[in-house]
Amino acid sequence: MADVYDPFDPAFQADPYPAYRRLRDEEPVHRHEDPPFWALSRFEDIWAATRDAETFSSAQGLTFYPDEIGTLGLAPTIVMLDPPRHTALRRLVSHGFTPRRTAALEDRLREFVRESIAAMERKAADGETPDLHRDFASPLPTFALAHLLGVPDEVRERFDPWVSALTTLQDDGLDLRSLTDGAVEAVAEMFAHFTEVIERRRAEPSDDLISALTVAEVDGERLTDWDILGFCFVIVAGGNDTTGNLISHAVALLDGDHAQRERLAGDPSLIPNALLEFLRLEGSVQALGRTTTRPVTIHGTEIPEGQKVMMLFGAANRDEREFGPSADELDITREIPRHLGFSSGVHFCIGSHLAKLQARVALEELLSAYPHVGVDLENAERISSPFSRGWKSLPATGIG
Repeated sequence: MADVYDPFDPAFQADPYPAYRRLRDEEPVHRHEDPPFWALSRFEDIWAATRDAETFSSAQGLTFYPDEIGTLGLAPTIVMLDPPRHTALRRLVSHGFTPRRTAALEDRLREFVRESIAAMERKAADGETPDLHRDFASPLPTFALAHLLGVPDEVRERFDPWVSALTTLQDDGLDLRSLTDGAVEAVAEMFAHFTEVIERRRAEPSDDLISALTVAEVDGERLTDWDILGFCFVIVAGGNDTTGNLISHAVALLDGDHAQRERLAGDPSLIPNALLEFLRLEGSVQALGRTTTRPVTIHGTEIPEGQKVMMLFGAANRDEREFGPSADELDITREIPRHLGFSSGVHFCIGSHLAKLQARVALEELLSAYPHVGVDLENAERISSPFSRGWKSLPATGIG
């Protein structure tokens, strides 16, 4: 099935779902030869694998490249560690990165979203076409992260390009074959800045997230400077465009079903559940890798020890075995007891509450102002990535 599933094929990236269905039905344990890796596509298999960190390790990186950590020049971050070190580090980070701290951002986020809507209105009034992704969805997580990390206004003009470079690196799927000097330089500049910030916050704590991380303590252990730097990298590289793409996909999906868009606009209390449905149907993260620590047999196929295994979240979240015969259809009221939009197990997305807050506020305000907002898919441009699914450009309709 190499001709069916090629993660680098533009046709597959444009619409991966037919290939995912064939993988689930015909070859749920798939061997890809170049680059060499295995792929799981059924929900139950991936759910079990993500919850078995002893067998499916994150310590060798999250892609199918053999030495992504070394190539990027990074020490392993929290997403590239296994228990027990991961468990201890996550507990420490969680003491600073709390849902309460995230919730305190809501008023600022709502103000920023309203300003973004007003800017799109002005653009439309000037005869230009607002871009839902570039002008609305994508800037929001950059703004949220800057406030969360305590980035002052005078540094924002440096912070935004760092985020842009890291987002491009993320969108390219950490394609180490085409790693740019700009991305490496962005990582270096961001780390240099936050190294200075951490030093200052240890001496004089403020009320931002970095200050909270410098004083977080569990059982007498505190986070090192590198631990905090690594978390800054993870939250910026992994939490920026993923959130923007969730918002953009939500509007695109609703434009494909105007009855459900009307229902959601009329009852914003449905938005939290609808977000899970949007993420299920169009996951920002389509696939992440693990490495086997022992031979494992799934559906009669043995995967040897030391093999890269891609968890195809985008395939699993449309598995009829889990979600029934309507798995490919949008249902904003669908009961979703389990899903893999934020992964599962020990590596369940630590920033999920921040992503859901931003997306909820964005949709509340946008649908309130423009309940018939839509997108122009014919003139949209998707990112090209074997791991992520999202947009470079998504022209908006129905605004102004």
